[in-house]
Amino acid sequence: MSTDTVPRFSELALAAPLLQAIDEVGYEAPSPIQAQSIPPLLAGRDLLGMAQTGTGKTAAFALPLLSRLDLALRQPQILVLAPTRELAIQVAEAIQTYARHLPGFHILPIYGGQGMDVQLRQLRRGVHVVVGTPGRVQDHLRRGTLVLDRLAAVVLDEADEMLRMGFIDDVEQILEHTPPQRQVALFSATMPAVIRRVAQRHLNDPVEIRIKTQTTTLKTTHQRYWQVSGLHKLDALTRILEVEEFNALLIFVRTKVATQELAEKLGARGYASSALNGDMNQTLREKTIERLKNGGLDIVVATDVAARGLDVGRISHVINYDIPYDTEAYVHRIGRTGRAGRKGEAILFVSPRERRMLRAIEKATGQPITPMQLPSREDIADHRVVQFKQKITDILEAEDLGFFEELIAGYQAEHDIGMSEIAAALAFQVQRERPLKPVLREDTPPSRRAHEPRAQRAPGEQGTRHGAARGFEPRQPRPGTENRDARAEAGMVRYRIEVGREQGVQPKNIVGAIANEAGIESRYIGQITLYDSYSTVDLPETMPAEVFKHLQQVWVCGQQLQLSIAGGVPAIVARPVRARTTPAATGKPATPHGKSGVARPERASANKSADTKTFGGKKTAVKLPDVKKTAFKKPASKTAVSRKPGTGTAGARKTAAGVKKTNASIPRSGTLKVKNPGAKAPGTRVRNTKPGPKIGIKTKSSKPRRRPV
Repeated sequence: MSTDTVPRFSELALAAPLLQAIDEVGYEAPSPIQAQSIPPLLAGRDLLGMAQTGTGKTAAFALPLLSRLDLALRQPQILVLAPTRELAIQVAEAIQTYARHLPGFHILPIYGGQGMDVQLRQLRRGVHVVVGTPGRVQDHLRRGTLVLDRLAAVVLDEADEMLRMGFIDDVEQILEHTPPQRQVALFSATMPAVIRRVAQRHLNDPVEIRIKTQTTTLKTTHQRYWQVSGLHKLDALTRILEVEEFNALLIFVRTKVATQELAEKLGARGYASSALNGDMNQTLREKTIERLKNGGLDIVVATDVAARGLDVGRISHVINYDIPYDTEAYVHRIGRTGRAGRKGEAILFVSPRERRMLRAIEKATGQPITPMQLPSREDIADHRVVQFKQKITDILEAEDLGFFEELIAGYQAEHDIGMSEIAAALAFQVQRERPLKPVLREDTPPSRRAHEPRAQRAPGEQGTRHGAARGFEPRQPRPGTENRDARAEAGMVRYRIEVGREQGVQPKNIVGAIANEAGIESRYIGQITLYDSYSTVDLPETMPAEVFKHLQQVWVCGQQLQLSIAGGVPAIVARPVRARTTPAATGKPATPHGKSGVARPERASANKSADTKTFGGKKTAVKLPDVKKTAFKKPASKTAVSRKPGTGTAGARKTAAGVKKTNASIPRSGTLKVKNPGAKAPGTRVRNTKPGPKIGIKTKSSKPRRRPV
């Protein structure tokens, strides 16, 4: 189809009820992705579409598939998979709008966070279209409450985002439950190799459509950036809000905690603002978006969870308070404004060390991002004066001021004061809470001390230029040195999880488990490094303690994560040390010990009784045992080790042949299994308390003398 002449919707053989709905919505002509996708989908062909967000992909697949719908069959005939709840709701609302004139049409969005009973009732009544997230769709498939035997078409919307969030394996499992003759349409803003393999495996001779609109969706958006200097970002944001004429504004930050904090601070400064993040239940999130649409809110502070599927016509400005981690996220963020041909404004806060990301964004979008000067005190004063004058004009035109004119005239006669002086006094009274000549903090350049530390390279990255080429594996760091070898980025904490290459784990498994269990957006899960027996992952430092405890119990690849702070004593899971009980007859003092009765040395601390760890912005006390050094008697080449019943101490077992001996070797770290055929407790585990070469322990009595090796 030629892209030079764009056909009208009436020329695309769509059903008459759909054309009526299109006319009511106000669509004049199809977008390029719609014009090229509708004909093959109407013909029943599979389709692989690549187009940026905001180009009209929903109508591109919804209109032709609805035209082929059998309304008499009250079973799911169309299944749309979306990566997020917001996008699922958005797609369901759009499809409902297009199908408003289809008699008896029913659509059901299914997603996590909504009560299962509501979804079950709707499924029992019968629906024609199901729009859902992969996780909840799988839940219904396992329950047997979602039957796909009569499915005619499957749509994978934002497939690249589903890949990013670790859902692509779930998507493939869902596709295996669909009939082999079903039609498949896959849409993605980018086309990674994994997505292309999915298309080759599940699409049958698809029509491939590529819309080169990487910059088209940004042409209507004016992009600017402000380089963060000595002025605090919140003060800079307040200045910008003072002078920018906006209808509704969307502010993006990196963490869920930051959304709440920034929304509260803006509310304290007089702005109608609210947070939008993954910790909010679905009902509250829907109410927040509805308030933004209806004008009840002017500012929403959100994480990237709102970057997909949020379409509010009032949004005129997008402010990237925190720069995104990648260029694609930036495109999706600013795609929330300048939609459907409207003008939009995008402002990006950039610190000096983030200028490289700024250049990468400019290269990816193909458009320059111009620097902006922060509004000065005079600029803000001028803007407030203009607003003040406009309020006077509006009141003069709309209100009856007869009573107040008599009041002012009487005051003037009593005090013999000019009208201008009275007006000035009233103006001063009105502007007292919001002065027309504000006093602002000076924007001074930051000192060298204010610069953030330079990021360190991660373990295994050093020397990769030559080491990787030679096929060498990255060297394993010694236990407890993860933080020294590679420090987490600012605002992140490095954690250790007890699953590694030996269990066959992959980064996508870790991302999927943490994102689903902790509600952390995948892009805020930092660097993941895999080792043989464990891995490390960077997570936000503001992660709540209850989430920390929950993640310790999560299983990945058949192994429990046992999350702990890398390179330090876990704040929540510090192991208590039991005191050894000794019979009164022996008169031995009780000493702390492990299972084998051998004291386990702990790391030295300035305060042996307690230590503190900072986690999630809170200090947690950690009880550390007061453990003395254990002395070993210098052994011969062989040793006799047994457990004396009832004492928990390492004693000797005498036989008729004398002291029974057995060989024992102590590794450099870990535990020791002692094999003694004559002992009552074979396989007793003896903890090694000091790294060293192989040594033996010989015990001749139940009261061995011990001295350091």
